[in-house]
Amino acid sequence: MENLVRENLSINIKIIDLLNEQIKMEAKASSMYLAMASWCEQHGYDHSAKLFYDQSAEEREHMLKIFKFINDNGGMAYAPEVPKVSHEYESILDLYKTALHEEIQVSKSIQSIFLTCRKEKDVASELFLQWFVNEQLEEEQKMRHAVKIYELHGDDVENLYALDKRISRG
Repeated sequence: MENLVRENLSINIKIIDLLNEQIKMEAKASSMYLAMASWCEQHGYDHSAKLFYDQSAEEREHMLKIFKFINDNGGMAYAPEVPKVSHEYESILDLYKTALHEEIQVSKSIQSIFLTCRKEKDVASELFLQWFVNEQLEEEQKMRHAVKIYELHGDDVENLYALDKRISRG
């Protein structure tokens, strides 16, 4: 029976496993961004808080997109357990550096799955992941931009709040 189920899959079983792991990463990122939004609100960075609330929703959307792709193609997607995320940051710059690091990790994971699709000749999954490859480039650029802004202007409090407004304009 298991062989019959595997024959009815539109995508490679190895890719399904990797995509289920990616679902966990997306869920963790969504949770992390909620924690960051909370930190920002507690420290008066309202524009950054909004950005991180939006990022959290976007990561959840990514998770659901992968989840649905697996199920639509005969696989079984698993609801992820979300690991504990930090709610403590040294500064707004530390927070954005953490976000950038997380985006880079997600990009590496997506690219690894993409290349595995190519190796396994799973064209459907490779084409599906192309959107995520492009999306991750945008996510990294957004966080890299924020890190540069905060690094350039130091830690003068008035300056930091002015920069927070600038962040919301992109």
